[in-house]
Amino acid sequence: MADVIKMPKMSDTMTEGVLAKWHKKVGDKVKSGDVLAEVETDKATMDMESYWDGTILYIGVEEGSAVPVDAIMAVIGKEGEDYKAALEAEQAGSQESASPKSESKDEAPKAEDKKEEAAPAQGGGLSEEELAAKGVTVIRMPLLSDTMTEGVIAEWHKKVGDKVKDDDVLADVETDKATMEVMGYATGTLLHIGVEKGQAAKVNGIIAIVGPEGTDVSGILAGGSAPAPKAESAEAPKEEKQAATADSGSSSAPVAESSSDSRVKASPLAKKIAKDKGIDLAQVAGSAEGGRIIKKDIENFKPSAAPAKAESASAPAADKAAAPAPVIPTFVGEVKYTEAPVSQMRKVIAKRLAESLFTAPHFYLTISIDMDNAMAARTAINAVAPVKVSFNDIVIKAVAVALKKHPAVNSSWGGDKIRFNEHTNIGVAMAVEDGLLVPVVRFADGKSLSHISAEVKDFGGKAKAKKLQPADWEGSTFTVSNLGMFGIDEFTSIINSPDGAILSVGAIQQVPVVKNGAVVPGNVMKLTLGCDHRVVDGATGAQFLQTLKGLLEEPIRLLA
Repeated sequence: MADVIKMPKMSDTMTEGVLAKWHKKVGDKVKSGDVLAEVETDKATMDMESYWDGTILYIGVEEGSAVPVDAIMAVIGKEGEDYKAALEAEQAGSQESASPKSESKDEAPKAEDKKEEAAPAQGGGLSEEELAAKGVTVIRMPLLSDTMTEGVIAEWHKKVGDKVKDDDVLADVETDKATMEVMGYATGTLLHIGVEKGQAAKVNGIIAIVGPEGTDVSGILAGGSAPAPKAESAEAPKEEKQAATADSGSSSAPVAESSSDSRVKASPLAKKIAKDKGIDLAQVAGSAEGGRIIKKDIENFKPSAAPAKAESASAPAADKAAAPAPVIPTFVGEVKYTEAPVSQMRKVIAKRLAESLFTAPHFYLTISIDMDNAMAARTAINAVAPVKVSFNDIVIKAVAVALKKHPAVNSSWGGDKIRFNEHTNIGVAMAVEDGLLVPVVRFADGKSLSHISAEVKDFGGKAKAKKLQPADWEGSTFTVSNLGMFGIDEFTSIINSPDGAILSVGAIQQVPVVKNGAVVPGNVMKLTLGCDHRVVDGATGAQFLQTLKGLLEEPIRLLA
């Protein structure tokens, strides 16, 4: 009988693998132990071997495709054997176990009933759908920024009864980030204004309605739209405004205010674009009502064709004599970017670290270490050691020794219990091309500095070549992350779950220090301990750092 090959689980965190390369094709003979394919996991690219003898009858995954764990990849059997029955049986079993429960058929009618209940039953007018068929357009408050929840009508440029075109600016809307134009994108008569100047409207709330003159829109308004403002006649406003102007003794104030803006009439958006492009608005001819400059005028503006605007007769003499404003040169940039698919390693890094940060309550403790003695000790050690010992190797050894004295820091949260590890397996964070790997130096407290150094160097070579195996990165009890080689003074790290703590190692900085009452040059390194507060308390973490500080400042104790 044919054997179905599925995507194996090659690491404890693996949920899917990318088929990097097939080493066999349909019709090839294979034996147990032959490499069938290379699979890219979240940690490394690994060989997938065959456990059967036979012929490749079927391959169901193309190179470069992501395949969930336990998904069907290929079928091996006897040459000419009918493998379809075995394949269909596996597929049927997978679909049956993975298929979600079907939704109740009764839910759809209930949803329809709710819609019918929500339909306007009052007002005597047609519904929005029926009016749309008659050429009526409902203008709603648009979402003008990603954080916007409502907008304030800063200015209406049209009033009820005005004729509008689809490119006319109806209003200026003040959002949480800027004042922007709102266009109706409709042609007809402005039948209704739902929000008065200065008032706020929720995103998607009705702010205006445009359609054929005389259309009854009461059906839309009765259905729960924004409250209608005071009704205005197409003729009355002009007479009332004229009377108010004649009777008011303070009418000069608004006139002065409007005259100050009359030199350049432009929408806020047009002003912003002109400023960004270094365009003088005085050289731009406006196409909107009253010569107002809008967005498209700026976009279509060409300096060579700039019309010379006559100076206003009402402009003050001082303004005429004023020196021209400096012209900012135009710089036009281009928005460019590239996108790349997320690798399996990056997917798991994102998932694991997000789970750690938002599950484990982190807190951080920072301490400064006098590294003068450690620097001298390293020089002496490297004079006789078979391999070169780094400061990171010294830190790993010191951490392992300190953890033996503070088992609470060498622990992990288990939900209903806490595991206190008696062994010290130190994870060493290593940057690779696609992300981050954490191979483990096991039983580091019992190993010499030379042994630790050789092991870390071996891990580094395997990590870059993607040759690390699951046994290399599983089982850490504590993690060390070192960015000192990049000149980073201090930083914080996210705990590598299920560890209870992680140590961030900064660079050795030459700074003034006080010794014996005198300021002298010193070499200081900062360490930051990230703790899972469920298992490590502040005092516990502080005591661990004190022990670690003593070991690093007197490194001879590491050799005892």
